[in-house]
Amino acid sequence: MDVETVRERATAFCDALDAGDIDRAAEQMSEELRRNLGEVLALLPLPSNESTVVSVERGGSGFNVVLRLLGETDEVEIQTRWKDRDGQATLVEASHLSKTERAAAAGEDEAAEAELEGVEG
Repeated sequence: MDVETVRERATAFCDALDAGDIDRAAEQMSEELRRNLGEVLALLPLPSNESTVVSVERGGSGFNVVLRLLGETDEVEIQTRWKDRDGQATLVEASHLSKTERAAAAGEDEAAEAELEGVEG
């Protein structure tokens, strides 16, 4: 297992989330995470509009991967841990690094409110 292999698997995870394919995303996860899928999904801004792999670094017996996920109203950075499971890079741990509201979404809300005010007025 090397950095490129882990990056490819993490990118496949992101692509599945962006496609709304939770089953395909879950294929990247360990059995333990799949058993607690609801808790993992609660960390993610779903639906996800765009997901990217920010960084991949070797750490101890695995790799630490930071993912950035853009939802409709917020942007989340997730710290993930990937380890070799049966010869495959597998997502074994996930936790929040940061969560912020998206300024574009707030701007759209204000524009929609202004349109409504214009129609009413």
